[in-house]
Amino acid sequence: MEKATTMNASHFKVAEGVWGLRDIFVNVFFVANPDKSWVLVDAGLKTAYPKIKQAAAEIFGENMPPEAIVLTHGHFDHVGSLKKLLEDWHVPVVAHFLEVPYLSGKSAYPPADPSVGGGLMAYMADLYPNDPIDVAEYIQTLPVTSSVPVLPEWKYYHTPGHAPGHISLWREKDKLLLSGDAFVTTRQESALSVATQRKVLSGPPKYFTYDWEQSKESVNLLAELNPEIVASGHGKPMSGAEMQQALRELAYHFEETAVPKSGRYVNDPAVANREGVVYLPKKKTVSIAAAVVIGVALLGISLAVVASKRGQLS
Repeated sequence: MEKATTMNASHFKVAEGVWGLRDIFVNVFFVANPDKSWVLVDAGLKTAYPKIKQAAAEIFGENMPPEAIVLTHGHFDHVGSLKKLLEDWHVPVVAHFLEVPYLSGKSAYPPADPSVGGGLMAYMADLYPNDPIDVAEYIQTLPVTSSVPVLPEWKYYHTPGHAPGHISLWREKDKLLLSGDAFVTTRQESALSVATQRKVLSGPPKYFTYDWEQSKESVNLLAELNPEIVASGHGKPMSGAEMQQALRELAYHFEETAVPKSGRYVNDPAVANREGVVYLPKKKTVSIAAAVVIGVALLGISLAVVASKRGQLS
């Protein structure tokens, strides 16, 4: 258990040759290959850029760029630093072909859905961007086989539902799973859980999940692998028998524990193909109570920003 959570000032060790870095509320991962090359998995928020560069230098040495950047998916919190990193590294961006529309400026993702509820992070979902980025010149799509050319010890599984071309990464030798957001290890809808990083194996972040039936199938697929260590896009790594049992229970009780009671995509999923999103269900209204929570939260954030600026001027 301890090896999955060993901490460093800027990064933590997940397993042999795998390190993670948390920036605010999302993780990126650094994966070493047997030939001493390495790969970055996801690119975090925009604020992650200096932290990623620092951690990469600490782990692999200065002036040692990755072989590639592999994306589990292209939501804003997983590609925020991508363009700036590519300006430095000029390396391929490896992704599933169904993610290409959102990485080449051709299609926006299904909008986030604040009506799913579950906490402040969900209620604020209207603020989360769903616009595509354009890194088309760097994109390399994964082969139709499960191999990952830049990660010879790993294979990928297509795990849609949270994003059309979402993938999870699997290393058989130690049964290590990088799940991305197919499932996560904290309650991402709750600001309190995000702040405390309380370990709880949960379904995909509800506010961005556009197809719950696909998500259920993806979690079932990953549960069948019976991983011994999991590291997800949100939350701390988990390992051992308790985690394995929690993952089995999540798969078995997915509709009761992971799917929200209501929401824009719960009974009417968005539809996407290789060109991007082709159908969106009608947007649901947010309750008055939720609107009040959002208003109070935004007021608090605004006051905090003002106080911070005053402190800098004084």
